[in-house]
Amino acid sequence: MRYNFTFLLLLLSFAVFAQQDAWVYFSGKPNSQAFFTNPSTELSQRALDRRTAQNIALDITDAPLEISYVNQIKNSSGIAVMAQSKWLNALHIQGTQANIEALKTLAFVSKIEFADKTLNATAKKVSQARASQNNNKLKAAIDYSYGNSANQIQMLNGQVLHQQNYTGEGKIIAVLDAGFPGVNTAQPFENLRNNNKILGGYDYTTRNANFYTGSDHGTKVLSTIGGYKENSLIGTAPNASFYLFITEINAFENPLEESLWVEAAEKADALGVDIITTSLGYFADRDNPNYNHTYKDMDGITNFVSRGAEIAFSRGILVLASAGNEGAQVEKHIGSPADAVSVLAIGSVTALKVQSSFSSIGPSYDGRIKPDVMAQGTASVVSDANGNIGTVNGTSFSCPIMAGMAASLWQAFPTKTNKEIRQMIITSADRYSNPDNNYGYGIPNFGKTLSVDNFIAETAFSVYPNPVKNTVTFSFLNESNTASVTIYSVLGQKLIEEKINNSNPVLSLQSLQSGLYFYSFDADNMHKTGKLIKQ
Repeated sequence: MRYNFTFLLLLLSFAVFAQQDAWVYFSGKPNSQAFFTNPSTELSQRALDRRTAQNIALDITDAPLEISYVNQIKNSSGIAVMAQSKWLNALHIQGTQANIEALKTLAFVSKIEFADKTLNATAKKVSQARASQNNNKLKAAIDYSYGNSANQIQMLNGQVLHQQNYTGEGKIIAVLDAGFPGVNTAQPFENLRNNNKILGGYDYTTRNANFYTGSDHGTKVLSTIGGYKENSLIGTAPNASFYLFITEINAFENPLEESLWVEAAEKADALGVDIITTSLGYFADRDNPNYNHTYKDMDGITNFVSRGAEIAFSRGILVLASAGNEGAQVEKHIGSPADAVSVLAIGSVTALKVQSSFSSIGPSYDGRIKPDVMAQGTASVVSDANGNIGTVNGTSFSCPIMAGMAASLWQAFPTKTNKEIRQMIITSADRYSNPDNNYGYGIPNFGKTLSVDNFIAETAFSVYPNPVKNTVTFSFLNESNTASVTIYSVLGQKLIEEKINNSNPVLSLQSLQSGLYFYSFDADNMHKTGKLIKQ
């Protein structure tokens, strides 16, 4: 019995190995006029409004796949349809090489592209040796040292936006990741739940509506944008709304993940999202080494996921992607979809603004500046699925930190297009006039985007968030590192008077009722006054 079982395993292993992944592309969409007659069958009103606002016309890309084509592929011998893309007019399929090749006889098939490039007629043979790099796109060790997230916001001068009450309200962000357990239960996401900011989601890897499952990598990612735990973690867009999509298959590395990513991006577009942020990256380290990408593929147009990301941008969506965590590996370059021309590829720096050793570098294979900009990805403050606050490392976290700031900025400038918001972020960066392959255009200054040029990250004084719920932070620099803060009512009554310091610059306003208050701040020769709104 044991021998029979072993023999069966060998047969199954051979069958799995014989299966190939490929994309079959169609030659057209013969029934697309039905879509143009009634585009609401594919796109929500919010999606249509986004196009109108940005002067983007509907085109054949928006029309659905020809269903008769899809059905013929599904009914073909030995073929399994794994994913589909209307944007690229293609299906992701699996089958033997012979069965896939047989599809070329169908009149509506324009081309077939194998994930194993050695099987494509025009492809040059690539090395089958497994890449030596270590792909850490989902590996992030958390230590449970509590702290606050001030630095990752202040580095970008994001507190200036927050002080003006630009916290992502009204903007919708789609997070494409590996799982979101705990978002429906953990305390740091309570603000999102109580205010109905989680609009929905989907697990594309299992075709399941339950997206509160999988790896908590996505949970940590989301926490840097929408998390809210006073004196511990404030996200960069705590009042934004979210769709959560699982596209990463944790059990193995396969090109199917790229197709699921594009499928989710199309859904995000249809739902009317403003921003896509993804901390997933695709290069090498796949289970079948023949499926690995090479640096030559990082030209923005070769990889399926990069082409999908570029189309998403052309629909008016701002797309951000982690540059990658291969900076210390032999192959240090950015992965996809960060290589796409219009995608904001986000690298990582330390709290002191030094490039993180793991942060992937540029340029793209065709010589473009990448990464585009940088944010804190070393010791980023996050929440795990249990609500524990700790720090993690990776461009996985610098990317969503930036995405949240982009949402807050777009709230401040609601009539801007995604192209204009992207350009505002890049031109505000500290290396804009002298970019390089390690930092790109550098670290953006979101205060500068509001023309508050004196409010840079090293500014002597700032107050955030404002409006405030229970605690407010006074960020300041002075020689003694101590200060006195007094809170007054609108009638001038002294309500709170406390000492704070730079290591703990937080003042509790929990005892106050909702309303308008005034503060007085004194430290050495610094005297500041202003208004506070208690929610």
